[in-house]
Amino acid sequence: MFVGPAGWSYADWAGIVYPARRPRGFHEAAYLSEYFDTIEINTSFYQPLRPAVCWQWLERVAGNPRFLFTAKLWQRFTHETGATSADEKAVRGGFDLLMGAEKLGAVLLQFPFSFHNIPENREYLQKLVARFREYPLAVEVRHSTWNDKKFYEMLQEFGVGFCNIDQPVIGKSIKPSERTTGLVGYVRLHGRRYDTWFSDDPTVPSEERYNYLYTDAELEPWAERIQKVRARAKTTFVITNNHFQGKAIVNALQLIRLLTGSKVKVPEPLRHHYPQLDAISDKPEQEPTLFPNPPR
Repeated sequence: MFVGPAGWSYADWAGIVYPARRPRGFHEAAYLSEYFDTIEINTSFYQPLRPAVCWQWLERVAGNPRFLFTAKLWQRFTHETGATSADEKAVRGGFDLLMGAEKLGAVLLQFPFSFHNIPENREYLQKLVARFREYPLAVEVRHSTWNDKKFYEMLQEFGVGFCNIDQPVIGKSIKPSERTTGLVGYVRLHGRRYDTWFSDDPTVPSEERYNYLYTDAELEPWAERIQKVRARAKTTFVITNNHFQGKAIVNALQLIRLLTGSKVKVPEPLRHHYPQLDAISDKPEQEPTLFPNPPR
């Protein structure tokens, strides 16, 4: 089981997740790999990964031999139409490098709410899965029409994982689940900002969709679901996507505590902003002293 955040490059994490003053050679992925065994790569959703950059990332996380990346498939295949063989080749460049290094845990095919379970979309999904089937795949759908036995059977036939999600349940939104359909188990927590999830108000910053901190009471049922997914899958990834101001990091650490029963290593900047992490930290908070530095 691997628990970690979605992405690492967020301006609002400075001084909250990451040190305000970064030492020379600091890299976000290297820093996070000290606390987590996985990160979901977000940039692959917006453009294909460049192999040279992937090599750098592999070097950054080498200090954690257990570490695995997951990566989202380029949106040209999941949110647009007309993807070409050249697009496929570009995507494979980065994925193949990570796969060859045995550091690609899963490729996530994330579809939008507007992608409904209709014959045309079922056919497209089946062809897309076949197109990339040599990778460990997981599929995320958000519309409740996909809560369908034949759909799950298709995923199982291809050995593709189903992504169980937590999202604001509005109208036909798919509800929380604990389903496993392949060797890869996948869980993503997006937060529960009902007021901004489907907002098209241009005055509302896009990051407000992910400005949500789960409570312990909200995480506990998910810990139970994750254990059930984990029991049926070979490898399970749990990704927190409520990234605003480091809330994904807070909840990922809390989930590790719930799932393992062990205290966790907590980034110091984060603990100062979220003092509730003191209760699960493996390093007790130091008492303030009159003299921070020993007198000479």
